Amino acid sequence: MNTEQAFAIKGDICFCKTNNQWTTMENAYAVCEHGISQGVFAQLPEQYAHISVVDFTGKLIIPGLVDLHIHAPQYAFRGMGMDLELMDWLNQQTFPEEAKYADLAYADRAYTIFAENMKHSATSHACLFATQHRAATELLMDRMEQSGLVSFVGKVNMDREAPDNLRESSAETSAQETLQWLYEIAGKYQRTKPMLTPRFIPSCTPELLTKLQIIQQEYELPVQSHLSENPGEIAFVQELCPTSKFYGDAYDAYGLFGRQHPTEQTYPAIMAHCVYSTQEEIQLIKDNGVFIAHCPASNTNLSSGIAPIRRYLNEDMSVGLGSDVAGGHTESMLRAVCDAVQVSKLYWRLVDASAAPLTFCEAFYLATKGGGAFFGNVGSLEHGYDFSAVVLDDSSLQHPFALTIAQRVERAAYSALDNYGICAKFVSGTPLFDHVHSK
Repeated sequence: MNTEQAFAIKGDICFCKTNNQWTTMENAYAVCEHGISQGVFAQLPEQYAHISVVDFTGKLIIPGLVDLHIHAPQYAFRGMGMDLELMDWLNQQTFPEEAKYADLAYADRAYTIFAENMKHSATSHACLFATQHRAATELLMDRMEQSGLVSFVGKVNMDREAPDNLRESSAETSAQETLQWLYEIAGKYQRTKPMLTPRFIPSCTPELLTKLQIIQQEYELPVQSHLSENPGEIAFVQELCPTSKFYGDAYDAYGLFGRQHPTEQTYPAIMAHCVYSTQEEIQLIKDNGVFIAHCPASNTNLSSGIAPIRRYLNEDMSVGLGSDVAGGHTESMLRAVCDAVQVSKLYWRLVDASAAPLTFCEAFYLATKGGGAFFGNVGSLEHGYDFSAVVLDDSSLQHPFALTIAQRVERAAYSALDNYGICAKFVSGTPLFDHVHSK
């Protein structure tokens, strides 16, 4: 074994192997070799006896969190316009801000702030929307690569139902810009990958969706978009696509809805929200292995509703969490965990008394291993998983009685400890920052 490629971190470790059971170990060692977790041990195994150990005794060690849905250009106005409903918010906040990214100097300032804050957040893996601006999207990918996070980034496609300064002039122009973007970034990054990103069905003509299907087949790209977020949006999709049986069917007609399309090789898809998915749509999501990005803060802030996450979990669907900045007001995925629990309580109380609220463990699982599955073996410290970890110093949260490690993690999340208490972060075995010396 090459010990230079191996190290361990020591502390109070907490992660979930399943969505209903914590794995915790006090003063334990999480071992990394070549960027992959070798497991968690009470004592270092003999073959690792001589590797370096970064000592975080007394601090919490959790997996890096996974954000399946975040809009990087919207980060600049996070926490603003939160008293608006979705369409007013888009017109008054989102579209004017996204138009600014035609100016590369502005994009540089904004994306540098975004990437630096993501670096110092608890997020290790993320799926990002950019804008339709090719140069700015490439700049975002540069900044994300420099941040050390693992990410998918999408140049947005939209050739209808958008302001003149955001709408691409034609389906052909949108497709050509996407192809040029893919050409220019080919082989450029190690941790940052492209993702096909039709903004949503209302913003893409059938001609554009047809061209994106061809691009997807050629470049073997995953897809991210929005699905059944708002009743008005759903009605608009039905108006624009009268032959579609439901919203998701409009994507599936072009092979942009997961893995099981009958006539084409297809690729993974993430659909954000799924607040109002019908039984037929839910069945297609299941059949196609589509990942649902549950965005509880955004759905609350923009008056969209509450997604039936308990049902999705009961049916063994692929679900993760998204911050959905700036519909969501913070990039904190620990906040998203708390929000997921809270809105599930409202769903249980106000919508369906048979839909039990999420436990904190379940919500934490969604933010780690649940969403991490989109990236592969991500979101856990089990053997064979990507070694991404966040170290939290919760010593400032004093208490008069003994707490379990899981209780400390829950309290850290509800106390927004990730805003001030992250003292180290590792992504795929690489330390992004570390304020404690090895021994």
